[in-house]
Amino acid sequence: MQEAISEAKLAATKNEIPVGAVIANENKIISRAHNLTELNQDASCHAEILAIRDASRQINNWRLNKLILCVTLEPCAMCAGAIKLARISTVVYGAKDPRAGAIESTNKLLVDDKLGKAPEIISGILQHQCSSLLTNFFRALRAKKK
Repeated sequence: MQEAISEAKLAATKNEIPVGAVIANENKIISRAHNLTELNQDASCHAEILAIRDASRQINNWRLNKLILCVTLEPCAMCAGAIKLARISTVVYGAKDPRAGAIESTNKLLVDDKLGKAPEIISGILQHQCSSLLTNFFRALRAKKK
């Protein structure tokens, strides 16, 4: 999770919402990414999506079976769909997303077995650090607008 937090901090330096993700294979990080929606003007450039794209290139396979995704914020519905389709086996996340989280906060899309086998979910890892990044980012953003 520390590496995902580092990615989230990179996002913040680019005025992106500070969310970072890493994908690991047997304890080795093979992919890392952070949000780039503003920079790329592309709603699909969430950290999870970018990390999945890169991991697929790294292993030359869209099936990411047996890989672990670690992300600082509970994935949204778009990212949950991509995680399911990529067949990632384990998702680890830090902060809950009460507005858009698709694991436990707004709906349970990622863990719905009707859409395929649910990955193992591990939540709340370094939750305070992950939440603080987001809180501080949005506090600073609101202060700029005043």
